[in-house]
Amino acid sequence: LKFIFGPSAVPALDLVDQRSITRVRSPSGRTLYQVLGSSGKLYTCYSTCHFCTCPAFGFSVLQKSESLLCKHILAVYLSQAMGACQELAVSEEQLSNILLAEEEDEG
Repeated sequence: LKFIFGPSAVPALDLVDQRSITRVRSPSGRTLYQVLGSSGKLYTCYSTCHFCTCPAFGFSVLQKSESLLCKHILAVYLSQAMGACQELAVSEEQLSNILLAEEEDEG
């Protein structure tokens, strides 16, 4: 993993070991992942479109193209493969509130 994903591999595995990944699912089937980062901040990841709200994703992946993904997205993929995601069922309104809160944090 370290050969392919570089320095993100070990921190991502740490996040999986700490069970920091939660799959949030609404009744309509919409799904997103929340990852409690090592700094204590909660990041939202979308595995279907390969996106994370963390600053490292914006800088290293999108702007500089230095990495394929951040440690949070890698942790999501690893936790999916290992069946190590925590599950949280929410209403459509709660999911909307999660998404709107992320948008406000970015603004």
